[in-house]
Amino acid sequence: MKNSLADILPPVIFGTSGLGNLYVDVPFDEKLEIVKQCVQSSRGQVVFDTAGKYGAGLSLEVLGKCLAELHVDPSTVLISNKLGWYRVPLRTDEPTFEPGVWKGLKNDAEQRISYEGILACFQQGNTLLGDYSAQLVSVHDPDEYLDCATSAADRERRYQDILEAYRALSDLKAEGKVLGIGVGSKDWRTIQRITEDVALDWVMIANSLTIHDHPLALIQFIEQLAAKNIIVINSAVFNGGFLVGGTHYNYKFVDPETESGQSLYRWREKFWALCEQFQIKPAEACFNFGFKINGVEAVALNTTKAEKVKINVDMATKSIPQAFWESMQKAGLL
Repeated sequence: MKNSLADILPPVIFGTSGLGNLYVDVPFDEKLEIVKQCVQSSRGQVVFDTAGKYGAGLSLEVLGKCLAELHVDPSTVLISNKLGWYRVPLRTDEPTFEPGVWKGLKNDAEQRISYEGILACFQQGNTLLGDYSAQLVSVHDPDEYLDCATSAADRERRYQDILEAYRALSDLKAEGKVLGIGVGSKDWRTIQRITEDVALDWVMIANSLTIHDHPLALIQFIEQLAAKNIIVINSAVFNGGFLVGGTHYNYKFVDPETESGQSLYRWREKFWALCEQFQIKPAEACFNFGFKINGVEAVALNTTKAEKVKINVDMATKSIPQAFWESMQKAGLL
């Protein structure tokens, strides 16, 4: 039986971490124009991916406000909210949940992964969205929650917390309050474990399946998910922006003075040189690689510049010559 989400999801899903001031504090009028371009550039239903973690709920708040100001019919919008972080008052100089990453925030966030915690995140998220609500829900970064364990016993206890969170999401779906449940994680092996215990409709894999990093075991796992009619959304195909010119790889600063940093910069220089040779934009190559993998139904892209929205959408139909991929392999880049 085909997963009904496959008929709904467009090739490009709009990530909204930028609306939550990831790396930079973006003025509201610019955010409004970004959302406007997302709506206008969509072919059919517009799909946004957001999370309580994005700017301690700022992304949710801004998205709802922008959609309202643009008078967008709620029935034409599909919103994915990755749950697990709950907005709380800011009591320190900067947010405690991810210091140095989010800019200009007036709130903090705390992790709440449990049955009641996830329901609280869901309710708060819809409140922040205003006239809009999330139809796709998931547990956000369960891998990071597990990695905070202090012992094997603590890790297992935390995994049970995650299962309880999914029990809450399953109840929401059974009650008809959401369309589908999924998971958003950087560590695909955590996703793999969860799929053995939870009936998911979709998964979002972040930072793990890119032109620079694409383990064979992960590709095989995605094929297994496709066989089970579980939708796969590929996210962060630019490795946090580094592959297209950023200074952070998977949200961590790349120090060019270190051996690992130099290695990443060398790879990027060779990659960019080949792109220039074939007159391909690095972003186009990254998108094409991350989208064409068997089982991937959509790619989530984020931008803080309105003029890039349509460019991102058009990448879904950009043709990349086979000779480029052959050259990538010969250069040892694939």
